[in-house]
Amino acid sequence: MFEFFIFIFTFIAIYSILGISLNLVVGYTGLLSIAQAAFYGIGAYATAILMTQYDINFFLAILSAIIISGTIAFFLGLVLSKFDGDYYALVSMGFVVIVFSIFLNFDALTRGPKGIPGISRPEIFGFSFTDNFSLMILSILFLAIVYFISNYLINSSFGRALKAIREDEQALRIFGYNTHQYKLLIFTISACLAAVAGGLYATFITYIDPSTFTVMESVFILAVVIIGGLGNLKGSILGAIIWIGLPEILRFIGLPSEV
Repeated sequence: MFEFFIFIFTFIAIYSILGISLNLVVGYTGLLSIAQAAFYGIGAYATAILMTQYDINFFLAILSAIIISGTIAFFLGLVLSKFDGDYYALVSMGFVVIVFSIFLNFDALTRGPKGIPGISRPEIFGFSFTDNFSLMILSILFLAIVYFISNYLINSSFGRALKAIREDEQALRIFGYNTHQYKLLIFTISACLAAVAGGLYATFITYIDPSTFTVMESVFILAVVIIGGLGNLKGSILGAIIWIGLPEILRFIGLPSEV
């Protein structure tokens, strides 16, 4: 039972990071992005490949995954800057489909549908996070860092500009703000944070395959944000608790088999 709750709390931490990262784009900037599962997957695959094929330490691997995800997000953001509203959402969703297809078909790098097994647990200064409890603590620590960074951003002048873009982008442009740069930067930051969740997922499960990183996963992450409240970082954590924890709690509630 103890291991079961450790498993649930670790997943809550991972999806809280995903919720917070997406909330920066959807909740605070007003951009309906469906691309989060792709960056989640890029973070997971980059971390897994670097650790299994190149024997790179987890912390260096996840840092590399953040850089890779952020770079891809930057160029995708340049494309997305040409779209608004529903078209923005559709193009971002198309990106998830493309990334999923790469994961599924690029056998030489991703092993295709077979996935990548044998992903090791993190190690630092001689300490290994081999047991699930220590990895749960590490996941919560990463969540705290992500929350602190995101909270700092939204309470800064940069964050106030994002909220203004959400409320009235045209008015902000009149005052001389380059709103495209703000949207591009927050989209890139969001992708970097999603890559953190991907790296944690890969090392926690020790196996990844393309089926995890689909459009439906993006919809699930968006649901975490919506149920917790748009423009509310703490709400993203609450949303993850509800979506991840509530179904598991219902397993222990005895329901009648006959009506």
